[in-house]
Amino acid sequence: MPVGYCALLLICALLLAGHAHAGKQDELDNLRKRIATMQHDLEKTSESKSEAADALRVSERAISDSNRELATLSEQQREADRKLGTLQTEAQRLSGNIAGQQSRLGELLYRQYLDGRQDYLKLLLNNRDPNQAARDLTYYQYIARNRAAWLASMRGNLEALDEVSRSTREQREQLASLRAEQLAQKKTLEKEQRARQQMLGKISQQLHQQRREIGRLQRNEQRLAQLVAKIAKMLARPKSRSLFRNDDLPDDRFDGKPFAQLKGKLTLPVTGTVSNRFGDTRPDSTVRWKGLFLRTSAGQSVKAVAAGRVVFADWLRGFGNLIIVDHGKGYMSLYGNNETLYKQVGDVLRGGDTLAAVGNSGGNEDYGLYFELRHESKPLDPVVWLAAK
Repeated sequence: MPVGYCALLLICALLLAGHAHAGKQDELDNLRKRIATMQHDLEKTSESKSEAADALRVSERAISDSNRELATLSEQQREADRKLGTLQTEAQRLSGNIAGQQSRLGELLYRQYLDGRQDYLKLLLNNRDPNQAARDLTYYQYIARNRAAWLASMRGNLEALDEVSRSTREQREQLASLRAEQLAQKKTLEKEQRARQQMLGKISQQLHQQRREIGRLQRNEQRLAQLVAKIAKMLARPKSRSLFRNDDLPDDRFDGKPFAQLKGKLTLPVTGTVSNRFGDTRPDSTVRWKGLFLRTSAGQSVKAVAAGRVVFADWLRGFGNLIIVDHGKGYMSLYGNNETLYKQVGDVLRGGDTLAAVGNSGGNEDYGLYFELRHESKPLDPVVWLAAK
């Protein structure tokens, strides 16, 4: 592939990444503004809830006071009923006295009527017995005095009964009016209490929804911030830093030869650009490269650099889908970050056989192949083993 064309593709990729980064950053800023607005609304809703709770507390205290007043009025009404019972008993007694007085007065009037048919002076004058005349005079004087007293007593009892009845009626009417007023006030307070409870419930529900929405937005913000940081990190990384490019692939020309004799003759397992030096420190890490990372397109075939046997073919943390080939005498080659593994443990390989397909498994940001050479478990610089060009 022409170098100019590769550079053009790299520039286009950087421009697209830059536009994506700017768009995501704007989206992140807008999301943070929305979160700030919702947090402000949440504070206002919390204040409204506090005010509603205070109003509900005042209402409940007022209802408590009203209930206490109703209890007092009920006790007063019971006391008035007891007093009314006493007054009714007194009224019955007065009614009995009046009835007795009326009866005695009737007798007195009847006697007076009978005796009035003849003038008592005449009886005195015509009476031959002075003692009898004196007794008759005393009797008439007694009748006159007692009639006046009975009449006065009757009038007093009637007036007292009227006063007791009037006082009792007024007291009962006053208590009934107070109780009706207190009951009406209690109903009003209970209605206000229900309204405030409903308002408090709505505000509490609104608070719950706002907190849930803020939590969702904050999770979105975290994910978006991570994406923006990832894009920024990708943009900051020197993409143009490629040590060299490999355009050749392995074949089986060296099959049958000891692997130790292939030093300076090997070909890398994929075509692409080598992005690091053996032994350099990895970006944002203190770990050193123990192999080479070859950037290339996803899905490209990964070739065996020499004949051997597959001793590992599985996913491994940090390496993704990994294949390890044993070349004998302690030499091994490792192929990591693959998308698909085509070989299994025990498979015998010829140089140039397809092992896997390129990917970015294992959490790698870029598509490509991680390649290592080892002898007796010690990493070797693959560049030293490559054929000179």
